[in-house]
Amino acid sequence: MTDATKDTQASNAMWGGRFAAGPDAIMEAINASIGYDQRLYAQDIRGSRAHAAMLAAQGIISDKDAQAIGEGLITVLSEIEAGDFPFSTALEDIHMNVEARLKDLIGEPAGRLHTARSRNDQVATDFRLWVREQCDAAITSLDALIRVAVTRAEEGADWVMPGFTHLQTAQPVTFGHHMMAYVEMFARDKSRFEDARKRMNECPLGAAALAGTGFNIDRHATAASLGFDRPMANSLDAVSDRDFALEFLSASTICAVHLSRLAEELVIWSSAQFRFVSMSDKWSTGSSIMPQKRNPDAAELIRAKIGRILGASVALFTVMKGLPLAYSKDMQEDKEQVFDAADNLMLALAAMAGMIGDLTVHQANLEAAASAGFSTATDLADWLVREAGLPFRDAHHVTGSLVAMAEDAGCDLPDLTLEQMQSVNPAITKDVFGVLGVHNSVASRMSYGGTAPEQVRAQVARWKEILG
Repeated sequence: MTDATKDTQASNAMWGGRFAAGPDAIMEAINASIGYDQRLYAQDIRGSRAHAAMLAAQGIISDKDAQAIGEGLITVLSEIEAGDFPFSTALEDIHMNVEARLKDLIGEPAGRLHTARSRNDQVATDFRLWVREQCDAAITSLDALIRVAVTRAEEGADWVMPGFTHLQTAQPVTFGHHMMAYVEMFARDKSRFEDARKRMNECPLGAAALAGTGFNIDRHATAASLGFDRPMANSLDAVSDRDFALEFLSASTICAVHLSRLAEELVIWSSAQFRFVSMSDKWSTGSSIMPQKRNPDAAELIRAKIGRILGASVALFTVMKGLPLAYSKDMQEDKEQVFDAADNLMLALAAMAGMIGDLTVHQANLEAAASAGFSTATDLADWLVREAGLPFRDAHHVTGSLVAMAEDAGCDLPDLTLEQMQSVNPAITKDVFGVLGVHNSVASRMSYGGTAPEQVRAQVARWKEILG
């Protein structure tokens, strides 16, 4: 007997007497999900053990059968983890593969495991457990990245650099302030995963196919056993819902956007034109033809991850948008993109934490760039309002004229003489030079959340307390 014949017979046995022959090769290929949903093996076995224990506690199956099922499932788990498990596409998915192997191991009691449940609530439970774990992993990874960014922010609280709008020099800021901006962004990402985890922490198990079951099951017991806060309150919703996966993908997409923005800045900053930072050999590669090159490949790959993660989000939203209640086979397409998005997000978070922690920041280059491009023009305008009593629009016009004068002279604003400035507006005094230096500029930005080193250190201290 060939292996294919054995697989077909095994498939028919699992389905019972409804089908006289197995599906042809094309149907088998499109119907099978074991090629990817085998990643749910640990969650599937965990859910099955909790279900069997509950069935025994409720007197639905015997304690002897429950013990055999529990021990058999542990054997299956060990076989899978050892790489010795014979996955079969004829058995379609992880659930039927595990159950078939369990039957090989313990015989008749294996058939009692599926009492009072369906593959519909089984897969909903497995997938929810897996996504919950990914939320936990994302929270942990974001916490590590935030800690690294806070450390670098404290180190660079006094390092003056140009702040940009439209990628044009705008006003001086500090490197620490720039890093703290990403701390806030990644903290929001962390909170989104935390919020999503709270919402998804309800258990579908026991909803059965869609209508619940006539058996006297204890759904609260299985929910507690699996670490859920409560069972889901509606059996139709329990098997239909994939909001938890959509929320995970949504949070992942926003997080990937933030990672991509920071990666883009690292690519720009490490260029020969900026020279703000250097990446070590750990996070760079050379060119096959140009020996002088050091390419920021890790940052570029992180920047690209948003394409895969956003694509996964769009794919699952599209799958779910038109489905009636309750379960449709379309929902088999819910996992691959979530698996891929999770893998790539975790990799990107780990790589970014490594890069930021290992980054060499060129303080002198930052300060030189901050001092160029008339970055203290706004400080001059503000001084004219405060000290000379000009309306801001008039101060803006005077400052623009002084910038044009400095540009024509080939110098920066602090290099203009007092006489030159007074030729534009006589109210200007020598005190104006006190606000034109970049260090004076950043030190003056003392509003809450501003770039003044004192404010940056205050935010660093706040985050150190939060992080513990």
